[in-house]
Amino acid sequence: MPVTESPLSIDLAGMRWRSPIVLLSGCVGFGEELLALDGFDFTSVGAICLKGTTLQARPGNAPPRLAETPCGLLNAIGLQNPGAQYVVETILPRLTDRLRSTPVPLIANISGATVEEYREVAAWFDNSPVAAIEVNISCPNVKQGGAAFGADLHAAAAVTRVVRQATSKPVIVKLSPNVTDIRAIARAVIEAGADALAVINTLMGMAVDLASRRPVLGNVQGGLSGPAVKPIALLKVWQVYQEAAPHRIPIIGQGGISSAEDALEFVVVGATAVGVGTALFRNPWLPEGIRSGMQAFLQQQRLHHLTELIGSLRTHD
Repeated sequence: MPVTESPLSIDLAGMRWRSPIVLLSGCVGFGEELLALDGFDFTSVGAICLKGTTLQARPGNAPPRLAETPCGLLNAIGLQNPGAQYVVETILPRLTDRLRSTPVPLIANISGATVEEYREVAAWFDNSPVAAIEVNISCPNVKQGGAAFGADLHAAAAVTRVVRQATSKPVIVKLSPNVTDIRAIARAVIEAGADALAVINTLMGMAVDLASRRPVLGNVQGGLSGPAVKPIALLKVWQVYQEAAPHRIPIIGQGGISSAEDALEFVVVGATAVGVGTALFRNPWLPEGIRSGMQAFLQQQRLHHLTELIGSLRTHD
């Protein structure tokens, strides 16, 4: 179905979306939960990023897996998922059939413990109805002592390269903020074949139960998301934009977005699309309000299209 042209429709890595809003991986399961929501407006969404998937099924971490923090949420789900084959052969056919009347692009999110596992998972999704593949490089590399792929530019590039070889679909690499130089990682994955970048993944943190003097999370540490990370996410998007813009690589900006104003700030620092995640737990109907707020801002500023705002941050007089 062709996308109706609007001030918010965008092109991202060869895909045409009616909205710049992406529902982030891990926050909407495999998308079926949205279909149970009364009155959810799928036309307000540009794409849905599915729950992280590995080659084999994984039970996830021991509970507790979630902990609220001031202005944020810690999660240590541990990539619980039924495995790539089950997602491709069972979940995706069911989901695409139910979304037939309101089609919205689906993005697979893949993870692996080795470079070879990333290749195999990408191959499964290459022969599926997903529109693109998002690569989570924050996973530990079991062959290199457990260091995250995304923390080393050579490992990040290696994963990107094998996924690029395994699929003809657009490849979106999700960058971690838990690195010394995110620009170097961005440069490496762009050179390795990334079609787009998602910036940022969660920051690592922990919570403590003072009464018992024990960690709140069963995994001790988890990923911090929500409004608390927004200032960091904005900076990282702006830094990555300096590397991505010369190559015309689009960025999905994410991290603490809960309003149209938040979303527009990410566009100003360089994002083409914006991801909404943790805020959905408080208000799953939020995307419709963000979309209408973004469109109202364009009208107030007498701008014809969202692209006029991308990377328009003024850092000099």
